[in-house]
Amino acid sequence: MKVNVLDIVRGTTVDGPGFRTSVYMAGCRHACPGCHNPQSWDFNGGTLMDIEELMAVVEEEDWDVTLTGGDPMYHPGAVMEIARRVHELGHDIWVYTGFTWEDLIKKEELSNVLRLIDVIVDGPYHAAERDTDLLFRGSRNQRIIDVASSLESGMVMEWQR
Repeated sequence: MKVNVLDIVRGTTVDGPGFRTSVYMAGCRHACPGCHNPQSWDFNGGTLMDIEELMAVVEEEDWDVTLTGGDPMYHPGAVMEIARRVHELGHDIWVYTGFTWEDLIKKEELSNVLRLIDVIVDGPYHAAERDTDLLFRGSRNQRIIDVASSLESGMVMEWQR
């Protein structure tokens, strides 16, 4: 399986807690005004990478992983495989998406992916709600969701640091 990757940032501390390997995946249709990464919208952007190549970087760095973009949830098969393999290495996985939790759980293909993700930062970026004091997100409408707790309770449970 292959996925278009714009960049892999090693040792970042802005896309979740602790040092992380952040994978910027190509492709997004949300087109949020004020997006900090509009070059990621092109689904054909970046470099086509085999999941094996991507996982070699993750394994070498040995940190938790964040998938961002673009929007990784436009690539559910790749996200599922990456998340499965990240967990096998004993790491957690965060995913940034412009979809809301409510959108994700309605679509079977996307809700199946959720079961392999630890934390979702959901919702489109809203420039009018920009807040530079927020932890790990850009606008107040976005939530940091503890996926397992949310699936278990049937309601959105926000991640607690």
